[in-house]
Amino acid sequence: MDPFLSQSPLQIHVITSTESPEFSLLTQCLSRSSVIGLDAEWKPLCARQPAFPTVTLLQLACHLGSSTSSSDESPVFLLDLCSLPLCSIWELLRDVFVSPDILKLGFRFKQDLVYLSSTFSSNDSHHGFNKLEPYLDITSICDYTHHKRRGKKMPKETKSLATICREVLGLHLSKELQCSDWSLRPLTEEQKTYAATDAHRLLRIFNVFLENFIKEGTYNKATELNSLNLSLGLKQILETKDGGIKPFRVKVSEALDIVQATMSSQYSQRVAEMESIKFKLSVAVTKPMDSTLLKIVLKYGEKILLRESDRKPKSSKKKEKKQLYVTAERRERHFEDTDDWQGLPPWDKSIGGDGCPKFLCDVMVEGLAKHLRCVGIDAAIPFSKKPDSRELIDQACKEDRVLLTRDAKLLRHQYLVKDQIYRVKSLLKNEQLVEVINTFQLKISEDQLMSRCTKCNGKFIQKPLTTVEAIEAAKGFQKIPNCLFNKNLEFWQCTDCSQLYWEGTQYHNAVQKFIDICKLSD
Repeated sequence: MDPFLSQSPLQIHVITSTESPEFSLLTQCLSRSSVIGLDAEWKPLCARQPAFPTVTLLQLACHLGSSTSSSDESPVFLLDLCSLPLCSIWELLRDVFVSPDILKLGFRFKQDLVYLSSTFSSNDSHHGFNKLEPYLDITSICDYTHHKRRGKKMPKETKSLATICREVLGLHLSKELQCSDWSLRPLTEEQKTYAATDAHRLLRIFNVFLENFIKEGTYNKATELNSLNLSLGLKQILETKDGGIKPFRVKVSEALDIVQATMSSQYSQRVAEMESIKFKLSVAVTKPMDSTLLKIVLKYGEKILLRESDRKPKSSKKKEKKQLYVTAERRERHFEDTDDWQGLPPWDKSIGGDGCPKFLCDVMVEGLAKHLRCVGIDAAIPFSKKPDSRELIDQACKEDRVLLTRDAKLLRHQYLVKDQIYRVKSLLKNEQLVEVINTFQLKISEDQLMSRCTKCNGKFIQKPLTTVEAIEAAKGFQKIPNCLFNKNLEFWQCTDCSQLYWEGTQYHNAVQKFIDICKLSD
């Protein structure tokens, strides 16, 4: 059983006070955890602010039990740094960050540690944090996994945590809330789940690495030599009775293992040193690592050490840098002036339009396009996968559409296409749909729901198909489940892409969903 994989919903504990039961539970879990996942959230700063952002949430995912334990308990604690007095938790976090008995997992956590240290340093003259050890970065785990799987060293790639989750776990990790305002309180349930999931996935990715590490304990020349008295050294091991040297042919990779094996006395000494450290948290004694985790730490463990230069925001006196800040400020002022929709859309009848709302959703809001189609609104997407600004504007003009985007840069082209670009403010697709409906005063009726093809934006053939007609239309194109044939269902076909649809459970659930979102039942 996957020791880091919990089949039940995440155990999320929000900590807003050191007097709370959740804080007591955290200290208990830290004393029993040998592996924890770390992550932090903060409100993003705009480009013209040369300062570190203030961390407002710190996530700790604790694995309870040993590395080979079958326990699936992995509670996630969300430390609300807006509510907690930082001086009350600084010592606890400092001790956890440097405890040799706790392996810390993170995803490029050095930046998080810099921001976290800055946040604590600016509060009541605390000194922040300067070290995280032992530490293992999830990106290093992926590099190791690729190296083992493909048999050669892979070039370093800049992968997101979402990409790593998809490749290692086969799971989707939504990043929609990454840039939300984490300084606002109370946090939404979606924000809590998002933050906890990020930290918990670190444990799950590590577990895949751990299972591979355990399976790869194979017998080689080094293990053969390990049975000898390695304190003698390599020369004495290979020396014959008459003083000569034994012929010993090995591969380069095995030779490296032999050299490492001859250093086992140093390895044993290092293990003894780590096991002999009596390290106490400010609230409890931590449990020593088991031998498997200790081997991983000694072989792959890292250390994050902040230098004085890391503690200062990067600034430059170059004119180019200053110009960037000036440009960003101008863009922000321009954005404030053009953020809200003003004027008439191109389909308005008073200016010669046909009265039918039409939108073009760029790649940043493609999910919104499908939602608009589900409520019967004409919503196209760009012709190419990576269109430039000019292509988007040309397509919107030719088809008399309003361009929907979340890219503030596109608002600079308002002077070219007045009243044809709107920046969507909401992050989630359901909220984006409500925002567009309200902004453009769209009239949605229940009859419109599911009247367009969600795949290509085409309309359906007016007359429903019979089962026989649907089977014929699906030949060589689409497979219809056999269980549908005896249910006397009606089928619809898109006039443009020929995709077939039917009134199954998924259809009825979707209809009810959009009835609720658009408040059509009120």
